[in-house]
Amino acid sequence: MSTLKKPKIIFIEPKAPNLHIFSVFVIPRLGTLILGTIMQKLGWEVEVILEENEEIDFEKVNQADIVGISTITSTATRAFSIADQIRNMGIPVIMGGPHVTFLPEEALEHCDFVIRSEGEKALPIFIEHWMNGKNFDNVPNLSYRKNGHIIHNPIIELITDLDSIPYPDFALINNGIKRTFGYQIVPLQTSRGCPFDCEFCSVTGMFGRKIRYRSTENIIEELRQYDDKKNVIFFYDDNFTANRKRAKALLNAMIKEKFSFKWSTQVRADVAKDPQLVNLMHRAGCETVFIGFESLDPASLLEMKKCQSVEQIKQAIKAFNRNRIHVHGMFVFGFESDTEKKITETIKFVNHSRIGTAQFLILTPLPGTVTFNKLKAAGRIKFFDWALYDAHHAVFEPKYMTIEQLQRAQIKGHQSFYSVRQLLKRLIRFETGEFVIGVYARRLNRNWKKRNKIWMKALELLKPNFDFKINIDVRQLIKLPTQKKSNDHIQTTNNYRDKFDKFSNPNQLIKAN
Repeated sequence: MSTLKKPKIIFIEPKAPNLHIFSVFVIPRLGTLILGTIMQKLGWEVEVILEENEEIDFEKVNQADIVGISTITSTATRAFSIADQIRNMGIPVIMGGPHVTFLPEEALEHCDFVIRSEGEKALPIFIEHWMNGKNFDNVPNLSYRKNGHIIHNPIIELITDLDSIPYPDFALINNGIKRTFGYQIVPLQTSRGCPFDCEFCSVTGMFGRKIRYRSTENIIEELRQYDDKKNVIFFYDDNFTANRKRAKALLNAMIKEKFSFKWSTQVRADVAKDPQLVNLMHRAGCETVFIGFESLDPASLLEMKKCQSVEQIKQAIKAFNRNRIHVHGMFVFGFESDTEKKITETIKFVNHSRIGTAQFLILTPLPGTVTFNKLKAAGRIKFFDWALYDAHHAVFEPKYMTIEQLQRAQIKGHQSFYSVRQLLKRLIRFETGEFVIGVYARRLNRNWKKRNKIWMKALELLKPNFDFKINIDVRQLIKLPTQKKSNDHIQTTNNYRDKFDKFSNPNQLIKAN
């Protein structure tokens, strides 16, 4: 009796192009894993490749019937390169994620299909039509080419019943989740959406302004799978405590379960208004909170529609320190009212606060945001290589600074916060975890500067000069793993090899005219 071979789909999550403070922590995004789990339940053979974990084996990819690639803006350049290579092998490619949701036409230059917005409902419908040779007219969220024209099918309503989404099967990842310092970081999401509408954030464009929640029972059931001291749960929610009543119910349920793992999440500064909630977070095992403080300038906070005050920032730091919860503060430089002086004042405040660790980021005009549309319309975006859109490279012209001044201000923030003096202060206070991360971050900052020497030279050339004008195009070079030649239809052209080089040596090509 013959057995039918299962169709195979491979999902790929491209690696991040640049170094950042969390480079050592490999946390898979949940989208590909959930879609992989859905496809597995439909009878498909599924494999998920995290490029941060392993090099892509194109011999293995050649065994797939179709390949899905998920990308955010900073990984888009690499995602497109991978898609090009796979299509050259004769395998259809479907793409998804925030970047291609907002720029599907660009993606279709490199792939066959794009699923915009959430994919849990759309992907199975697409696969059913694709497998049976049906037309795609009724496939929701799909963008594709038909008779030489690009077709964008309507986007259906966002999923309201999040409990209907299966738990992601991490066994689909080759070699599983990579351990960091002996711990496995397990991502989990209890909600989608954000009620706020920060101009620089693409979350609401992707997941909406109305928050949708999973039930407490559904979340607890999933958490039971990971009840191990060697696990650390990271809640992917954009604002874990957006609904305080619901958050308290979940925290009380976690306390009742007596879970042995520690966990971390993202919250807003206004959570400090509720001391009981902060205390419950501590009792439930919260170890670290990631807070987007963004700025200490009231004008900047108003401009970005953050709905947050400087006093709330100070109160949040005190409240979490009081409850022995580590605070990782994130600050963004480059808003319209920002000046070198204001940025210096922010850095001084952070150095004298009890923030455990910090990230100083550069305002990045991500496609799909109000910020992107405004800056593009004004002609102020100077670089369009998406690999630079990682919040660590200045890609637009600020209002009161040069691009180089903005870039150096961000570098200065990390140099100052992770200086030897600051590290010694943490050591004296027996803040061992903060000290270790600080040493790592300090070394990372030095490595970033070494790897971006040409980038810094390019920014120097953009200084205003009345004698001549210079335009610079920066493109990071990408090289994919070398393919072995075989009798199959795998092909790698010399042109393709010439076009891309490995980003692990991120010298950029600079064209000046």
